[in-house]
Amino acid sequence: MDTKNKIKQIERILVPPAPHMVGDGFRVCNFFPGGYNLKQRVSPFFLLDYNPPHYFPPASRPRGVGGHPHRGFETVTLVFQGAVAHHDSAGHADVIGPGEVQWMTAGSGVLHKEYHERSFAEQGGIFHVAQLWVNLPAKYKMSPPRYQSITREKQGKYILDAQGSAVYVIAGNYKGAKGAVHTFTPIELWNIELLTEDAALDISLPADYNTLLLVIEGEVLVNEHKVPAHTLALMDNEGEHFEVRAKTPVAKAVLMSGAPIHEPIAHYGPFLMNSFEEIKQAIEDFNAGKFGYLED
Repeated sequence: MDTKNKIKQIERILVPPAPHMVGDGFRVCNFFPGGYNLKQRVSPFFLLDYNPPHYFPPASRPRGVGGHPHRGFETVTLVFQGAVAHHDSAGHADVIGPGEVQWMTAGSGVLHKEYHERSFAEQGGIFHVAQLWVNLPAKYKMSPPRYQSITREKQGKYILDAQGSAVYVIAGNYKGAKGAVHTFTPIELWNIELLTEDAALDISLPADYNTLLLVIEGEVLVNEHKVPAHTLALMDNEGEHFEVRAKTPVAKAVLMSGAPIHEPIAHYGPFLMNSFEEIKQAIEDFNAGKFGYLED
C-alpha cells in the first residue's frame, strides 16, 4: 500500500487514567502500560507517566523517589514546570528545569533517584512533568549506563511564526532542526509550543513509526479533530502526514514517535528485558551489588 501521500489519522484519544503517587513527589497518570494495555502498539516506548500541573506546598525535605534500579531501557524525564534533581550510581548528578530533559540509559544496570530540586521544594509551587521509558533492542540492553542532559540550548529549534511558536527537537529532526540526543533506534521527540491561536505545523513521519501526541496545555486540532489538554492522541500507521493546529491562544504538546522494536518483552518492576530468565539474572545482579552504589 502506498502510504506516502496518505494522511495519518488519529486512531484513539486516550484520557488520563486516575492519578497515583510515585514516591511522594510525583503525582502521575500512567497512560501505559497500566492505564491502557497497548503493549507493542507503542513500541519503542514502554511506559508513559504524566504528572499534570499539581501544587506541592513548601517542604524542608525534597519530595521524590529514593534510590532504585533499572536495566534494559532508558528513562526520559521532561520538565514543563518545577525542577527535578537526579543522581545515579554511574556518577551523574544534575538538575533540569522547565523545557529541559534528562535522558538516562540504564543499559546493563544503574541505581538512580529523582526528586524535587531543593530550592523548588523549599518554596513549593506547580510541578508539571512527564517520564517516558524507551525500550532498547536486545543487542543494546547491556550497554554501559549513560546520562544526557538536554538543556534548551542543546535542542534543535524550528521557528514557526513571528509570535515565537516553535518546535524544540530533543531527538530526531524537524525540517533540519536536529536534536542532540543519541538514540539506539530511530526516535523523534519534540516539544511543540504554539503561541497564538491557529499557529500550526505540518508533520511527516514514516507510516510504520508508532506516533503519539501528548497535549500538555491548551487544545489542538489534529487534522481538524480536537485534542484537549492532558489527553494523548495515538496516531494510526496508515499514512505519513498530519497537521497540528492550536485551538487556543497557547497550546503545547509533546510528540513521541519511533520505529517499533519487534522483539519479545519481559517486564518486572524496574527491569525491561526480552525473557524472564534475563529478569531473574537482573534481580540476582542487583542483589549482588552489581548495579553500583548510591547514597541516600
